[in-house]
Amino acid sequence: MYKIAVIGSADSVIGFRALGLDTYAVEGAEEARRTLHEIAKPGEDAYAIIYLEETMAADILPEIRKYDERPSPAIILIPGRDGPIGLGQRALTEAVEKAVGSNIL
Repeated sequence: MYKIAVIGSADSVIGFRALGLDTYAVEGAEEARRTLHEIAKPGEDAYAIIYLEETMAADILPEIRKYDERPSPAIILIPGRDGPIGLGQRALTEAVEKAVGSNIL
């Protein structure tokens, strides 16, 4: 059975726990990177989707890109408590461009 996880600051992930998602509260980019690599491993109880707070992702984008060519997990960047910084929107635009061959947004 596939699962969904959320990685981010404690304030950002607490609401997702109420929805039944697995949450990982981290205090910085380095801890986010380690947690991402830990939970992105394939297996019987693998995560299909990992939501990652944009502010944590900003410093580890090369690490996140390593998962782009894999079918699972899908790493989705989400705004943190302080609002979006544009990384999630940019990632969505790049995914659409890759899928259809041009920017349609």
